[in-house]
Amino acid sequence: MTVRRVVPNIQSEAAQESRDFYGLLGFEEVMNHGWIMTLASPSNPAAQVSFMASDKTAPLTPDMSVEVDDVDAAYAAMQERGVEIVHPLQDEEWGVRRFFVRDPNGRVVNVLGHR
Repeated sequence: MTVRRVVPNIQSEAAQESRDFYGLLGFEEVMNHGWIMTLASPSNPAAQVSFMASDKTAPLTPDMSVEVDDVDAAYAAMQERGVEIVHPLQDEEWGVRRFFVRDPNGRVVNVLGHR
């Protein structure tokens, strides 16, 4: 399995202020669905940070997102090892397939792949 990117997710009601602040470091908005906004570095597009008020289709906000090349294999591996699945594998209307797991530190990880 290949990891494509890791993105910290910051729960925030200050999207505009965050965009302005991180813009000072060279980040630019690359996605905005209203409830989640992602900023990326133009020179290194995999360097990203997301801000979300709350997750649109999940009961909790993940602490980070990990994009993998085979989300179904990742899901099977997590189930096989008995990792706590806190949001089931599902296809989302914005073009990703994802699930949430809880890591050993109690952090919620959004594992996703683009369809």
